Amino acid sequence: MKKKRLAVVAAITAFVMLCGCSNTDSSGDTAYVTTSETTTTAQIEAPQTETSITSITEKTTAVTTSQQTTTSQTTTQSTTTTTTTTSSTAAPSTQTTTAPIVTTPKPQTTAPPKTTTTTSATTPKPQNDLSQKTVEEILQGMTLEEKVGQLFVVRPEKLGGSATQCDSGDKNGLSKYHVGGVCMFGQNIQSPSQIKSFINGLQSASEIPLFIAVDEEGGRVARIANSAGFAVKKFASMLSVGNTGDTSQAYNVGETIGAYLKTYGFNVDLAPVADVNTNPQNVVIGDRAFGSDPSRVSQMVASAVKGFHSKGMICCLKHFPGHGDTKEDTHKQSVTVYKTWEQLKNCEMLPFAGGINAGADMVMTAHINVPNITSDGLPASLSYELITGKLRGEMGFGGVVVTDSLEMEALRRQYGDAKSAVMAVKAGVDIVLMPNDLGTAYNAVLNAVKSGEITQERLDESVRRILNLKRKYGII
Repeated sequence: MKKKRLAVVAAITAFVMLCGCSNTDSSGDTAYVTTSETTTTAQIEAPQTETSITSITEKTTAVTTSQQTTTSQTTTQSTTTTTTTTSSTAAPSTQTTTAPIVTTPKPQTTAPPKTTTTTSATTPKPQNDLSQKTVEEILQGMTLEEKVGQLFVVRPEKLGGSATQCDSGDKNGLSKYHVGGVCMFGQNIQSPSQIKSFINGLQSASEIPLFIAVDEEGGRVARIANSAGFAVKKFASMLSVGNTGDTSQAYNVGETIGAYLKTYGFNVDLAPVADVNTNPQNVVIGDRAFGSDPSRVSQMVASAVKGFHSKGMICCLKHFPGHGDTKEDTHKQSVTVYKTWEQLKNCEMLPFAGGINAGADMVMTAHINVPNITSDGLPASLSYELITGKLRGEMGFGGVVVTDSLEMEALRRQYGDAKSAVMAVKAGVDIVLMPNDLGTAYNAVLNAVKSGEITQERLDESVRRILNLKRKYGII
C-alpha cells in the first residue's frame, strides 16, 4: 500500500510539471498568450490504462476532467492558462488550472501604422464668403444702411481720404457709407502701379466688392489712355471709327479698352456713347459719338458692346434718351430737347435698342428735359415716366440704370444732392452717380426709406440688380 501511494504521488508530480508550466517570451518575462499560442498539440505518453488516469483526477483537486476539446481560449480578465492535450491513445482531454499569476503586459513591439503627410506648394486661398451665398441670401443678410450704400458710386476722395491711395480716411468712408463703387478720374490716376495699388486697397477695405468705374470711351475722353505713363493703344475718336463703316473696328475698340482696363483692376467702363450727333452745334458730344446716322451708330454701338464683353468688362450706354441733338452742356446748365417720342424712336433710340439687344449691362440717363414726351416736367434722370415707363417698360431694359453725375449743374442748381438722390431712386434709377456731398445724398435716401417715401421693395429691387450684375461678372 505504501509503495502504491508513492507511485501515485510520483505520477501526480510528473503530470503537474508537464502540464502546469506557464508560457514565457524570449526575454523570460511572463507574457499574455495569443490565441495561436494557446492551442498546442503535445504527444504525451499516456499511462497504460484509462482507469489509471481517471483515478488520478479523482484524487487531486488540481486536475479536473472536462469535455474533449481541441482548442482553449485565454482571457485578459483572468490569468488562467488552458492547455489542450491529445493522447495518442485517444484518451479523454484534460484541462489543468494553475494558480493565478499576476503579470505586467509587455508593450507591443509592432510598428505603428504608417501615416501619410500631404504637403502643398501653396495654401489654397479661402473663397470670398459672399461667393458661397446666393444673391438673395446676400440681400437678406444686408442691413438697411448697407443696401442704401450700394446705390452710390462716388469719386474716391468723397469717402473722406486720399484721392490717389487707400488710406484710413477712405477705409472709414467705406465702412460708414457702404458704397457700391467708385469712379476714377484723371486726378486719381498717376501710374500703372499706383492705380493698381489704389484699386486693390479699396477692394480689400470694402465688405462688399466694389464697382470700379472709369470713363474710357477712346478719343478725347479716356482717363487711362490720356494719362502719362500708360502704354496702351489710343484711338483718335469714335467718329473716326464710325466713319470707316466697319463694325469690326468698333468691336476692336471695346475689346482693346476692355482688356487694358482689366489689367489695372477696373470692372466697369462708362462707355460706349450711344448718342447720335445730329446737331452740328453740339458742344458736349461731337466726335465722341460714332456719327450722325442712327442706323450706323446702332451697329457700331452693338459691336462695341460685344467687344467689351469679350474681355469681361461691364459697359454702359449713354446718355439716354439721347444727348446728340442739343447745343447746351448739362455740366453747366439745364438742357431741353423738344422732340416727340416717335421722333426719338426713329433716331436717338435706335443705338440704345441696338446696344440693349447686344446685352449692354447699364444705361446712363442724361439730365435733359423732354417736355413733349413726359408730363412731369422733370429731367430724364428724375423722371419715372421716362425711366420706368419708356426705358424699362417700352424698351424692355432690365439691367442697371445709372444717373449721369449729380455734380452737374443741370441738377444741382434746382434740386441739390438730397432731393436729386431721392427722386432718382423713386423714378427707377439703381445707381446714383457721384453726388457732390455723399453724406447728404446717402442720408436723404436712408431717411426716405425709413419714412416709407421709398419702399423697402423698391430699394431691394435696385440692390438685387446691382448684386446680380456683380455676381455675373465675378465681382462677388
